[in-house]
Amino acid sequence: MNNAPNSYSRTRKRLMAAVASLAVVGTVGAGMLATGTAPVLADAVRVEAPQMPSFADVVEHVSPAVVSVKVKAKIQPTADDGSDNQDGFDNLPDNPQLRRFFKEFRGFGDQGGQQFGMRPFNHRNHGNGEPRPVAQGSGFFISEDGYLVTNNHVVSEGSDFTVVTNDGKELDAKLIGTDPRTDLAVLKVDGGGNKFTYVDFADDSKIRIGDWVVAVGNPFGLGGTVTAGIVSARGRDIGAGPYDDFIQIDASVNRGNSGGPTFNLNGQVIGINTAIFSPSGGSVGIAFDIPASTAKQVVQDLMKSGSVQRGWLGVEIQPVTSDIAESLGLKSDKGALVSSAQDAGPGKKAGIAAGDVITQVDGKDVASPKDLARMIGAFAPGKSVDVTVWRNGKNETVKVDLGTLPSSDKQASNEDNSKQTAPAAKADTLADLGLTVTKAEKGKGLVVTDVDPDSDAADRGIQPGDVITSINSNEVNTTDDVSKAMTDAAKAGRKAVLMQITRDDSNRFVALPVGKG
Repeated sequence: MNNAPNSYSRTRKRLMAAVASLAVVGTVGAGMLATGTAPVLADAVRVEAPQMPSFADVVEHVSPAVVSVKVKAKIQPTADDGSDNQDGFDNLPDNPQLRRFFKEFRGFGDQGGQQFGMRPFNHRNHGNGEPRPVAQGSGFFISEDGYLVTNNHVVSEGSDFTVVTNDGKELDAKLIGTDPRTDLAVLKVDGGGNKFTYVDFADDSKIRIGDWVVAVGNPFGLGGTVTAGIVSARGRDIGAGPYDDFIQIDASVNRGNSGGPTFNLNGQVIGINTAIFSPSGGSVGIAFDIPASTAKQVVQDLMKSGSVQRGWLGVEIQPVTSDIAESLGLKSDKGALVSSAQDAGPGKKAGIAAGDVITQVDGKDVASPKDLARMIGAFAPGKSVDVTVWRNGKNETVKVDLGTLPSSDKQASNEDNSKQTAPAAKADTLADLGLTVTKAEKGKGLVVTDVDPDSDAADRGIQPGDVITSINSNEVNTTDDVSKAMTDAAKAGRKAVLMQITRDDSNRFVALPVGKG
């Protein structure tokens, strides 16, 4: 009996321990059941890394200034042969490379072309003369009263223009002026007293390769599309015209972006989208912008008078190669070599002649023919400029009163349109040059009748039918004249001579090594 309480106590303690154990297990089990649908997890992964800059602030401020441009035209009746003849290429010069460039870069037909902006609609004119859609591009306001900029190739075939703002409003616009040479155009909308959000041009001289840029536009008619990239190159010449100086960017731009702006991170326009390079017709990361500095001046002229008047020197020019520089005694291959001076041009009146190398204009160095074209084109007609030329081994400066650049269909040409033909005369061989020549029909110059395919002359493109008119600015009418010019060059320590060639009524210069065949 004395052991009973102890036994009871031990039994009671065991029971209490078992209940406590069950309670713990039950609590854990209940917890697992309660959280079975949402288990307790570890913290989500988060990496503390440098963040890329956001373009959202820039886009928010500039987007209201960017518009879509819709263009309609009164389509001409279908031709008798069934063709529409609406590609607009009939008025282009007969230059296969130029035509191929615009056909590829303008994106006509179903070829997936490489120029955005002109996105033709499949249509036929049924004879009613009503305006039909022909193009769709982009643009942007440059003033609060409704002036906006786009590409010339977007509006060139249009008769009716509609601007669609960022908030979807459609406004009628009128064409103020165009400049085909730079592919720029200005439109104007009437806001009914409302003020438009507008943007300004940047100082593109401060743009560096690698700078971030943002392109805003209307690709494929989608409207309000933003892409970003960097400036990938500057000073690009894509063969579009005499004033090529494009900024290359890698932001994604496509057909429909034409005329749209490219912004820096301050919301200023550094360039205007005008062309892309793409074998497929879509963006491959190579796009070209008209620089803001070019656009600003052209746009001001268009707003003021509806057209752009440029200075004109009236000379045909070609690059100065290292061989040409050597033949003329120039220290570098910079400048623009005058291949001919047009009779009615201001350059010839001022004394500039074939064989001169233009090295400066108003004290500013001329790096290349493109550079000279841009410099002269920036002056107003009638402006008097000092032109420095390299002539007979020294610099000379002449004052030229610039004329007005003729329109493309009125460019001056040489008066003598007859082609030199070689008469049936005895041919002479210039063995050192690899040429066979005979006297020209009128006794001025030597006609090339044969070219040694292994000669320097062949490597430099001289062909049978070319007429050699001078060497180192000295007329040549006989093989003795050529031999004398070669000898004089060798005595002067020159390694090459500069030969003036006439072909198809145009002049060019070719440098040939002295004493080599």
